[in-house]
Amino acid sequence: MKKLFVLLAVLVVMSFVAPSVQAQPMPGAKYVYKLKDVFPVVGRQGVACDGKFIYISCSKALYKYDMQGKLVAENKDPFKGYSIPSNHIGDIDVYNGELYVGAENFMDGVGKDIQIAIHDADTLKYKRTFKFEPKSGQEEVSGITVDPVKKTVWMCSWVGEESGRYLYEYDLKGMYLRKIHLQPVPQWVQGVFYYNGSLFMTADDGTADLNEPDHLYRIDITSDSKATVYMEKAFDEAIRQGEIEGLCVDPSTGDLLVHFNRGAQIVLGMNKGLYPGYTEEIHEIYRFAMMPRDMKGGPKGPKGPAPK
Repeated sequence: MKKLFVLLAVLVVMSFVAPSVQAQPMPGAKYVYKLKDVFPVVGRQGVACDGKFIYISCSKALYKYDMQGKLVAENKDPFKGYSIPSNHIGDIDVYNGELYVGAENFMDGVGKDIQIAIHDADTLKYKRTFKFEPKSGQEEVSGITVDPVKKTVWMCSWVGEESGRYLYEYDLKGMYLRKIHLQPVPQWVQGVFYYNGSLFMTADDGTADLNEPDHLYRIDITSDSKATVYMEKAFDEAIRQGEIEGLCVDPSTGDLLVHFNRGAQIVLGMNKGLYPGYTEEIHEIYRFAMMPRDMKGGPKGPKGPAPK
């Protein structure tokens, strides 16, 4: 498995040339991003990292890699033991030895039976589940993250209209706390991640057929009921534009990890076939150096390991 993983990684890296010049940061961006590498994974939904392992979610499976890219554990029946049946996992997060999973029943752009599921990060096995609050107005869950400072959980919604205009906050016992109104509202939010006082969101807002890039957005956390959304980055580096998914920051390096899919035609969140030249959908993690931006718009300098 490791030899195959390394071979695939080499082939992927050889298929493109990373930009040698850093693109100009977006107005309002807090960080500058530089692509470091791309590596293939199994699973098409989310990514989490605790600095020792990288965790990948598929719609109906969980995978665990060591930091050298070796698959060390998998759970292909993650819904076993759930009190409410589910068929879909989105983006994930890892905190205090546990994987936080946003689970639901999802079909053709419609989600129901949302729940927060907790899995053991060592074995990937199910431990417990929290129900979500229907009165929140959330109709789908595409991603989940833990704020380790406040000890709360945030969920995002891919479904548009009212549900997709907010991020939803719970405590670690599953009690609903509040929702934050995103202004303006990103389209098709796929993942959310807490880092250094901000929530970062990936959005599948580029049209793959037109080779439009997807984007990274940021809001800064306050006690207010609304938050200004800043565009952090356009992912022009994609080998081929497709569907962006989850994200996280590697606490051992401070690097941004972003999950991308390419090759499949996705309609309302469902695979409807492959683009010409592909025999299967390809799943990859893009690793970016993530450097604080200075007042002139450039990086302040290399960013070392930092707590989440």
